[in-house]
Amino acid sequence: MSTAKISAEKIEVVHFHATQQCWSCVTVGEYALKTIKEKFPEEYKNGTIVFRDINGELPENRDMVIKYKAGGSSLFVNAITAGKDNIKEDATVWRLVSNESQFINYFQDKLNKLLGK
Repeated sequence: MSTAKISAEKIEVVHFHATQQCWSCVTVGEYALKTIKEKFPEEYKNGTIVFRDINGELPENRDMVIKYKAGGSSLFVNAITAGKDNIKEDATVWRLVSNESQFINYFQDKLNKLLGK
């Protein structure tokens, strides 16, 4: 068995929210997208990292809500490896929402690890 690090071939970052969002909910989505655009510009441009902002209350987003088992405001990271989803909710971001630099450092490190960097 190989001990080589397996890295995601694609990462989907999905921010679920309600129609009416509080400051924290808006900010989690903004910081996640900012991290991706500023720290992973090539991966964002070529589609290796995708960001989706999903209003979970809209009927057209029902399938995404079911796929991710999302309830309320949440941030999920799906590290797709060998064509298989590996969906995990990231609750840590809520503790970091009041400190932009800590949020960005944490989220950048998380995405780097998933990419095998």
